[in-house]
Amino acid sequence: MVKKKTDETSKIVATPEPIKKAKLKQTIKEEAVTAKAGKRSVKAIEEKEAKQAKEERKKDKVELSKDESKPTIPATRTLLERRSKAYKQTVAVIEIGKLYSLEEATTVIKKMSPVKFDATVELHVRLAVDPRQADQNIRDNVVLPAGSGKTIRVAAFVNEEDMAVAKKAGAELIGEAAVIKVLESGSFNFDVLVATPSQMPKLGKYARLLGPRGLMPNPKSGTVTTDITKAITDAKAGKIEYRVDSGGIIHVGVGKVSFKPAQLLENLQAVLASIKANRPASIKANYVISAYLTTSMGPSIKIAI
Repeated sequence: MVKKKTDETSKIVATPEPIKKAKLKQTIKEEAVTAKAGKRSVKAIEEKEAKQAKEERKKDKVELSKDESKPTIPATRTLLERRSKAYKQTVAVIEIGKLYSLEEATTVIKKMSPVKFDATVELHVRLAVDPRQADQNIRDNVVLPAGSGKTIRVAAFVNEEDMAVAKKAGAELIGEAAVIKVLESGSFNFDVLVATPSQMPKLGKYARLLGPRGLMPNPKSGTVTTDITKAITDAKAGKIEYRVDSGGIIHVGVGKVSFKPAQLLENLQAVLASIKANRPASIKANYVISAYLTTSMGPSIKIAI
């Protein structure tokens, strides 16, 4: 018997030609897809190069910023440095940080107006109150002993019986018909509107016009009253109304720069006495936190109360 030799190559099964072609096509197809959208695509290579260039530019900027030869940006000027020349001259009159007495403040404040017109002297008082609480919503009116320095025009919304009284007291606009005519035209040529309680219902339709302007008569401000003579006289004499704002601060004018120091002192003392008299019972600690006196568009000085 002849021994049959086995050939290693004979064990390999030959792959048919159609199968080889199919696999080759599949490989080419996969490579085409990878080259179109994968890491080796032209778009991906360009994005990578752009990213590297961007990082290099960032490094260059950092190096330039560290370079001492690069000019530095000048520091921002302070608020006082940006003020006008007249304002700077006014600030030089006062001592920064000093607590002024009322007598000293009324003398110095007359030199602290940087404007050419007769500026208003304003008092700003910060109180330790919460205006959201009903008993801490400070509001009152006071007659300034030396007047406010303004010419007040008063309109009296009264019936025919009180027209003569209002005219004698000094009202400029008198009578129901005259006031309604002005309200309808929209020309508010008066500063204070006084009315009797019986006439108030007739002003209801004009509340949206008068309210935002602060002209709506109110019993708390003394502009709704049966004593028309007193209401008009007080308004003409310089009666002012103050009210704490949402931040617990009262802003009120107490005169003009043209006033004498004694006149400003009288008005200041009257306003401060009124504020202290309205101290809520619920406030046990300090009631007045701070107080400042200033002029229109001028610097302020802190005063001792």
